[in-house]
Amino acid sequence: MFEAFAGSLKGINAIPVTPFNEEGRVDYPLYAEVLDHLLASGIQAIYPCGNTGEFYSLTVEEAKEVISYSVDHIAGRAKVIAGVGYDAATAGTMARHAEEAGADGIMIHQPVHPFLLDRGLVAYYRTVARSTRLPLILYIRSENATAEAIREAAQEPNIVGVKYAVNHLPSFAKAVGLIGDELVWICGTAEMWAPFFYAAGAVGFTSGLVNVDAGRSKGMLEALEAGRFPEAMRIWDEVRPFEELREGNRNGNNVSVVKEAMAQLGRIPSRVRPPIAELLPEEKVKVRVLLTGWGLLKEEGGGSR
Repeated sequence: MFEAFAGSLKGINAIPVTPFNEEGRVDYPLYAEVLDHLLASGIQAIYPCGNTGEFYSLTVEEAKEVISYSVDHIAGRAKVIAGVGYDAATAGTMARHAEEAGADGIMIHQPVHPFLLDRGLVAYYRTVARSTRLPLILYIRSENATAEAIREAAQEPNIVGVKYAVNHLPSFAKAVGLIGDELVWICGTAEMWAPFFYAAGAVGFTSGLVNVDAGRSKGMLEALEAGRFPEAMRIWDEVRPFEELREGNRNGNNVSVVKEAMAQLGRIPSRVRPPIAELLPEEKVKVRVLLTGWGLLKEEGGGSR
């Protein structure tokens, strides 16, 4: 039933940033340009309201608006997979909204809660899954989500994939081995970990880098799919400094680095919402050096491509 949808996850799963204007509101004209950049790059799966989209900085109503806008603007040119979350009831309400808006699927954020048990997480996912007829992807960010818990949750017929964002490859490999290709396995920690997750059974990876430079992300995907691992690792070595910057301050720089890079390319402002903060001056210099090294900025730093 969900074969075509599942197939679209086998590749790059793009997480668009959410630009903000001077008043701090979502800047929809610029957001349209963000989406158009991804579409022009040939991206087939776009996730509005992902973590790189600052989901937890948006109000529920803003998140619904972003999802509706994304569906209308993309207009069938790629799969729209809406991020939903917060408490189980709210996530279910957001999932129903996404379905009514015309989204193609749902990604359920792992709930932000100080206490978490695997059987409670299964109940959370089950509640959201039963609120919609759309196919769902589980976003796993805690080792409390064991292979056994994922298998139990996946008994819901519309759960079709897992975005696995715990960088513990033995746990990931165990889950893949236990459940197999009944689910689509996505590396949830982007290009930095994609080659290693592919070796353990992933068939797709998420990316915030595609907002900046989709060419390197696509090159890595092509190399991985063709089994050309030395080539994939060469590209990995190019993008590694960028992803390490994003991992700075215990991953606090994740969004800020992407937005700063886009700002330096003249595409969107670098504004983020608290509790995220813009980069420090010395960090901005590091971004400029990387973009220059990639050939996206001139040596003098005064222009774009």
